[in-house]
Amino acid sequence: MSEEQENPQENKPIDPSKNQNPEPAPSQPLDQGSATPPPFQQPPPFQQPPPFGQFGGGFGQQSLPNSTVVLVLGILSIAFCCCYGIIGLIPAIIALVLSKKDRVLYAANPALYTLSSYKNLNAGRICAIIGLIFNILSLLYYVVIIIMFGMGMLSDPNKMQEILKGLQ
Repeated sequence: MSEEQENPQENKPIDPSKNQNPEPAPSQPLDQGSATPPPFQQPPPFQQPPPFGQFGGGFGQQSLPNSTVVLVLGILSIAFCCCYGIIGLIPAIIALVLSKKDRVLYAANPALYTLSSYKNLNAGRICAIIGLIFNILSLLYYVVIIIMFGMGMLSDPNKMQEILKGLQ
C-alpha cells in the first residue's frame, strides 16, 4: 500500500508530478433538474445604526416607561367625556400624573430615551388635558341640570322663560 492510502486523514499537498486522475463527476440528464438544492445564500449584512442621538434611534436607547399608557389613557379620557364627566376624569388624571413622571425622566437624560416615545408622551398629555377639560364641562353641565330640576325650574315652562329673559 502507498503512504497516502495508509494515512488518508493527513493533509498533504498534492504533488503535480504524480499522475492522478480523479473520477469524473456523474452527469445527470438535462430534463431532471438538480438533485441537490442550491447552496445557502447569506442574508445581506445588517445596517449600522445611526450615530448616537441622531434621528431618535441611537444604540441603547429605550422608550419611556409609560408613554404608551399615557397615550391610551388620554384618548380614553376624551372618549369617556360623554359618561356624565366622572368616568373620564379618572384616566385623564392618571395620564397627567404618569406623564409628569416620564417628563422628569426624559429631562434628566434625553439621550437614554427615544424621541418617538417622548412624542407619544406629549400627545397623550395633550389628549389628557383636552379630556380633562371636556369632562369638567360635562360634569358641570349635568350638575346644573340636576340643580335646575331639583329647584323645579324644568317642570314649569314659565319660570324657564323668565330665567332665559333675565339672561338676555
